[in-house]
This record gives sequence, C-alpha cells and structure tokens, in this order.
Amino acid sequence: MSKVYPTAAAALDGLLKDGQVMMSGGFGICGIPTELIAAVRDSGVKDLITVSNNAAIDGVGLSILLETRQIKKMISTYVGESKVFADQYMKGELEIEFTPQGTLAERIRAGGAGIPAFFTRTGVGTVVAEGKEERVFNGETYLMETGLVADISLVHAWKGDTEGNLVFRKTARNFNPVMATAGKITIAEVEHLVQPGEIDPDHIHTPGIFVQRIVHVPNYVKLIEKRTTRPRAVN
Repeated sequence: MSKVYPTAAAALDGLLKDGQVMMSGGFGICGIPTELIAAVRDSGVKDLITVSNNAAIDGVGLSILLETRQIKKMISTYVGESKVFADQYMKGELEIEFTPQGTLAERIRAGGAGIPAFFTRTGVGTVVAEGKEERVFNGETYLMETGLVADISLVHAWKGDTEGNLVFRKTARNFNPVMATAGKITIAEVEHLVQPGEIDPDHIHTPGIFVQRIVHVPNYVKLIEKRTTRPRAVN
C-alpha cells in the first residue's frame, strides 16, 4: 500500500481525535509542517495536547490552532512571537507545560527510543523541579523527566522518497527527526518527493520505518520570522 496521499487532509483522514497528543516539528517558522497543521484546523478536532518548541507566529503554524481554540495544552520551551499564545496563557485559557529546550528534545528522543524516563541537572532548584522526583548521583542532584510519545507526529522534510525515508535541510533539522520517531503514527510533508533509491542511504536522517504517511508539498513557502536590514552605504 502506498504511503503517499494526494492532500494533507487525506493524509490525516481517520487519524485525528479530540484530546489526543500531537507533536509538531520545526522551530519558530523554520521546518514547520504548515500544510498538515492547516488540515488539522480544517478538521475541527479539539482539546489537543500539542508538543512543539513554540507556536510559530500569529497566523502561521500552530498559532492558527490557538486562534480557533483547538489546543487545550502546549508542551513547549517558550511562547515565542505568537501574541495569541501569550494572550491565552496570561488569561488562563491555555494550559502550558514549559520545558527547558534541551530537556524537551531529550524527552522526545527518549520517547522515540522507548526510554520511559531519565535524569538531568537542568531545572534543579527552579520552578521546573516542582512536583518532580529528585535523586542524587555522585553528589549532584538530578530531576527525573519522563519521555514523550505522541498519538500522531507531524513533520516537514526537504526531501523524501515514497517509502518515507526523509532528509531535513539545515536548520529545519531541529525537532523533526526526533518527533518522527516519537509518534505512534508519523505523517510527513515533503518538498521534493523522489523514488526509492534516489537518496543516498548515508544522507537519510529519518528511515522510512518511522513514517506511515506522506504528502507532497512542492510549493512550500519559506517565511522569514524577523527581517533585519541595515542602511545601504552611500558613496
């Protein structure tokens, strides 16, 4: 059976449920699965528990799901540039589990590797430690953090083949690879879709065994989160 679906909506068909845990790859607006997120919005699913570094920016990425009140809880590292994210948090309308960035990455990696928990020094003595088990190793205190597993993971890849082998380009190779392994079902949107054998095996970042569904997005728009310029020199 082919893993390739004609649209993002078709790739998500039958997978979305109210209250499920959903991971969404990317960092800011780099490497985010915009077509898949839009399809989630259009599905009307609600009460999502979403794992993502942040919610992108207003009108882009997960912020569009916040605008429609489809997310109940965010597990993230920071609010970022999304005003709707900050506004809902400050009003108590959105539950947030803030997690140090490296810890979040390791929680996702651990979940994908079948590791239920691990210990880290990050967050010891801060609000991050509240309610968590602590242990002492070699005279140092560590926090126990649990691995994260999602019902579905949405990722964005620069290139992929029809078997689901994925290549991520530069900075977009952030949370996408680990989230692909930590989803019970992983759906990948791919800019360049090729046939099996066209990707050098040494260049594959995520093996196809981790990817169940694929959608081709050849016209992916790469946005700039913050455009900075400097005055042109006058001769």
